[in-house]
Amino acid sequence: MPARRSLPIHGWIGLVLVGVSWALNWSLEGLRTHLGFFPLWLGYCLAVDGLNVRLRGTSLATRNVRAYGALFLISVPAWWLFEAINLRTANWSYVGREHFSDAEYALLASLSFSTVVPAVLGTAELVAGRGGVRRLRGRGAFPRGRGTAAFFVTGVSMLALTLAWPAVFYPFVWLSLFFLIEPLNHRLGFRTLIERTRRGDWREVGALFVGVLVCGFFWELWNYGSYPKWVYHVPGLGFAKLFEMPALGYLGYLPFSLELFALTHLAFGLAGHPRSDYVVAGLTRDGDDG
Repeated sequence: MPARRSLPIHGWIGLVLVGVSWALNWSLEGLRTHLGFFPLWLGYCLAVDGLNVRLRGTSLATRNVRAYGALFLISVPAWWLFEAINLRTANWSYVGREHFSDAEYALLASLSFSTVVPAVLGTAELVAGRGGVRRLRGRGAFPRGRGTAAFFVTGVSMLALTLAWPAVFYPFVWLSLFFLIEPLNHRLGFRTLIERTRRGDWREVGALFVGVLVCGFFWELWNYGSYPKWVYHVPGLGFAKLFEMPALGYLGYLPFSLELFALTHLAFGLAGHPRSDYVVAGLTRDGDDG
């Protein structure tokens, strides 16, 4: 493990942004979160990245600052994709949306959505070298040969069922895109989770799962005292809430992290970096490329 270092300046900036934005968001009256959400989560991203530098000597931003900026860009259409599916499933809505024109909403929402991917991947890297995640091994998994075609067909079927009968099959939203995109990445020669899990290396999956649950906790915590805010409409699961989210709803975050991973590597591959280990190395390495 690299020797611990001082927290870099961007980590301190992130902590200040989190502290100030959180305090203002929960103390001011009226409309506020449309202006406070982005600096709050930008601060989270910078703080987590700074902690990675301090604890591991490497981070997403310090390895490649341009690629780190690209994560914010990738995040915008990635989350709008889920918003598009939600037009059919209607599993969440935004209280206070009526105060904004369509153009204002699109701009402010896109700015907020830009922090999703860097937050999840940065947090996954932060936990990747910790105890159980670092040692996570198991049996090989994911399909070989023609199995990837079955993987893809499963994704298509899940998405079709979701759109046809959203009240019943809405949980497939958080599975279908991974089943669609992961075999596509594999076919195109882009980075995939298939490669390592086939060898029994589950560290990436474990890090993504833990990382997204940490982010999910803070998303729901900070949303609870916000305005505008989101609320959920989840058939059959509207009980035992932790903040606005039903407790069982947090399980949806797990496959969501895999979808973000797949979408990120699809974007990297299409941009001309098909075998980029920028994220892969960060999730599995402790001073080496794993």
